[in-house]
Amino acid sequence: MSELGDIHHWLRERLPALLVEHKVPAAAVAVSVGGDVIDVAAGVLSRATGVEATTDSVFQIGSITKVWTATLVMQLADEGKLDLDAPVRRYVPEFVIADEDAAAAITVRQLLSHTAGFEGDVFTDTGKGDDCVEKYVATLGGTPQLFAPGTMFSYNNAGYCVLGRVVEVLRGKPFDACVREHLFGPLGLTHAANGADEAILFRAAVGHIQPAPDADPVAAPIWALARSNAPAGSMLTMRVRDLIAFGRMHLDGGKAADGTQVLSADAVARMRQPQVTLPALGLMGDAWGLGWEVFDWPGGTVIGHDGNTIGQAAMLRLVPGRDVAVALLSNGGNPFALYTAIFTRILRDLAGVELPPLPAPPEVPETVDVERYLGTYRCDVAELVVERDGDGRLWLEQRPQGLMAQLGGQVERTELVHLSTDRFVPLKATLGVHLPHVFVGDDGTGHALYIHSGRAIRRVAN
Repeated sequence: MSELGDIHHWLRERLPALLVEHKVPAAAVAVSVGGDVIDVAAGVLSRATGVEATTDSVFQIGSITKVWTATLVMQLADEGKLDLDAPVRRYVPEFVIADEDAAAAITVRQLLSHTAGFEGDVFTDTGKGDDCVEKYVATLGGTPQLFAPGTMFSYNNAGYCVLGRVVEVLRGKPFDACVREHLFGPLGLTHAANGADEAILFRAAVGHIQPAPDADPVAAPIWALARSNAPAGSMLTMRVRDLIAFGRMHLDGGKAADGTQVLSADAVARMRQPQVTLPALGLMGDAWGLGWEVFDWPGGTVIGHDGNTIGQAAMLRLVPGRDVAVALLSNGGNPFALYTAIFTRILRDLAGVELPPLPAPPEVPETVDVERYLGTYRCDVAELVVERDGDGRLWLEQRPQGLMAQLGGQVERTELVHLSTDRFVPLKATLGVHLPHVFVGDDGTGHALYIHSGRAIRRVAN
C-alpha cells in the first residue's frame, strides 16, 4: 500500500474516535500528493437533525476565503488591470477611514499582507443585496488607524472586504459572481457555494457552539456571519475535496486539474513570498505573503490559512517542496486539537515536516517587572484590561464588545505568565491552546503601545 493509501486507511479508522475525543460533531479531511487525492468524513452535520457527514458535505471555510480573494486580485494583476503597489483609491476612490493621509496612501499590497494598519475587526451588516460590499466599504469612514501603513502586521478582516470591492469595481460585477466565474468555474468545482441560498442545495454542515467551557457542543442559532464580509470569509462554503482542488492549483503553478491556467505561475510564486514578519505568536505563521501565511517549520516551508466562523473551523496546509496538500473542515468542539492530531501524522509521513510544539507555560514562570504592560487596550470587538494583583502576577480580562457581545461572548479573566522578552501566555488553556500575547511598541511613557495576538490592539490613552 502506498503512503497515501496508508494515510487513507488510518483516517478511516481513526477519525471517528478523534471526533469523540475532541467533541467535534463532524469533520472532513482531504489529502493530496501530486495528482492523487483521498478524502474521509465522519460524524453528524447537525446534532439537532442527526444528518451524517459524507465526503460531499459542504462546510464553511471561513477566512481561508482570504486566499481566494487574494487570488482574484492576482488574476487582475496578471491581466494588467491592477498594480499591487498602487493606492487603493486608484480603484475605489470612495475608500475613506478616519486617518485621511493613511487612506490616501494604503496600497493593494498592504491590504493583501495585513499591513494597512487600520482597525480590522469591523463586521457591519449592510444587508444581503449584491451591493452589500460596496455599502460596507462606505461605513469605514470612522475606522481608526492603529499604525502607519506598511510598518507592521495586524490581521485585518475589513481590509479584505475592501479588496473584495476592488475586485467588484474592476470586474463590474458582484463579488459572488467573480468567485463563481473566475474560480469555481475554471477549477471545475461541483460542491461549492457563496452562501446559505446555494449551500442548501448540498448536504450542509451547521456550526456548533459550547454554552459553557465544559459543555457539549450544540447547534448554533445562526448559520453565517454577514454577507457584507464575504471577501473576508463569512460565506464561502464547500466540500473538502473542492478546497483541495484550490490548493492543488497553487501547487501546480496556477493550473487546474484539467490544465486550465487559472493564475500565472509568477503570481502563484509571488503570493507565497513573505511580505512581513510576524511577532512570535506561536500559532500563526512566521510571516505573511500576499494572502498566504508562511510557516517556517522543521523539515520545510509550509503555506496555509485557517478559518473560523460561527461554530465552524477550517485548516489548509500546502508543502510546495513536497507537492502535498492537506485540508480539514469541521463544525464545532475542539478543532485545533483535531488539527494537531491529524496534521502531525500526515505532514510527517508524507512531507517530512514536523509541526512545532505549541507554546506552553513554563513549569516555573520567571518573575518580571510587568509595569510596562499594565493598562487598557481596545478594539471594536473587545476591551482588554491588563492588571497586576497584590502578589505581582499579571492578569488579562477580556470584555466582549460589538459583534462578540451580540453573539453572547462572556467576560474572561486569565493569568498571564512570562515566556520570553515581551511575550506571555495564559496559564490556563482554552480548547487546549495557550494563545501567546506579545506586547509591542512604546506609547512614549515606557508602556507597551499594543497587545498583539494576531491583531494589534492599541492601548487606550489614560
